[in-house]
Amino acid sequence: MVLPVLRSLGVLTSSFLLGSVSLIGATSLDVGSASAQSTLLKQSTLLRKTQPSADALRFASVGGRTSVPYGWLDFCHRRPKECKVPALPATNVKLTAQNLRILNRINLKANNDIKPVSNFEHWGTMVDHWDYPVDGKGDCKIYALYKRKLLQEAGFPRQALLMTVVHDLDNEGHTILTVKTDKGDLVLDNLVDEIRPWNATGYYFLKRQSQQNPNIWLSINQRGGTPKTLTNVAKLVD
Repeated sequence: MVLPVLRSLGVLTSSFLLGSVSLIGATSLDVGSASAQSTLLKQSTLLRKTQPSADALRFASVGGRTSVPYGWLDFCHRRPKECKVPALPATNVKLTAQNLRILNRINLKANNDIKPVSNFEHWGTMVDHWDYPVDGKGDCKIYALYKRKLLQEAGFPRQALLMTVVHDLDNEGHTILTVKTDKGDLVLDNLVDEIRPWNATGYYFLKRQSQQNPNIWLSINQRGGTPKTLTNVAKLVD
């Protein structure tokens, strides 16, 4: 009678142990699953932190100092008062409805007032010549400089009006005016009458003036999103 009892105990013991093993295994798997979920959560959180926010994408990221365009150096040589200016703290324009109206008015005025001609047709040289539209015509640099001048006369801070060099949609060299606002970087362009956010142009941004000092240029080397029309910048206004 002892042997059968021992056999029974053995069966019970084995069953209990097997049950324990199964239970331990199941617990181990649960812990592993929770750990995996925790890892995924951490990775997801890290990914969200490393991805730029929508607000960050409104501003082009600038790098270190880079070469100054010859055209700007020549412009400063001929018009030294335009360039011998003190360094000032970086300032962005508050994008109010009134300021947006001024930006639109001046952008359209310059685009309509200046007759477009190439640098070679205008000056008889392939060397970039930057100036104001003294004879009512010019290429992209003349448009951008004129808009910059008119906006300063309208009370916009110099530090928010930056000459900017890009490659356009045909991969040709092109110059635009970047206006730094509290809602993002806006582009005034002689090829498009609408004012657009920099990241709705599709241009490849190469470099632009420093906000503090117009004689210092900073690299960008960043694609400005994909080209869009009817971006309705007015939605950004408070």
